[in-house]
Amino acid sequence: MSQINYEQIEQAVRLIIEAIGDDPNREGLLDTPKRVAKMYAEVFSGLNEDPKEHFQTIFGEDHEELVLVKDIPFFSMCEHHLVPFFGKAHVAYIPKGGRVTGLSKLARAVEAVARRPQLQERITSTVADAMVESLEPLGVMVVIEAEHMCMTMRGVKKPGASTVTSAVRGIFVDDASARAEVLSFLKA
Repeated sequence: MSQINYEQIEQAVRLIIEAIGDDPNREGLLDTPKRVAKMYAEVFSGLNEDPKEHFQTIFGEDHEELVLVKDIPFFSMCEHHLVPFFGKAHVAYIPKGGRVTGLSKLARAVEAVARRPQLQERITSTVADAMVESLEPLGVMVVIEAEHMCMTMRGVKKPGASTVTSAVRGIFVDDASARAEVLSFLKA
């Protein structure tokens, strides 16, 4: 993926300001194009990142029971409207053969996937698939809860509405009790 073109973003933001009928040369908006370009570079930094990179470090540990990191805060930008959505990700897996990764790596993978123009459904499945491919666990379950500003600020205008998505892989697909264990922890 190519680098961020700050100058092009600045030009586009100036055009947007003009298109909505405001003056990009007025005091409050003078530096807005530069600020937006810097923000976009940060917010979309995941475009150049593969979430599987975060699972390169694997430890051998005699553990084949549930590992769950819940309430991982994240934000992303809706690819349909380029407005934020934000919430919490819950990432669970059951290691196979003692192959575990650092807990922070689960959060880093969520962040890498979220920091690009995105859909919540895609974040959920991409994180789950990256874990399956990299860690080869017995099972993976990713649940994401988020509020979408495109539903809050415009259109239906329903602030506080929460969207929940899940991706279930491996043992969690067929083993209802394993799946229920994760869900019970999420409710606690």
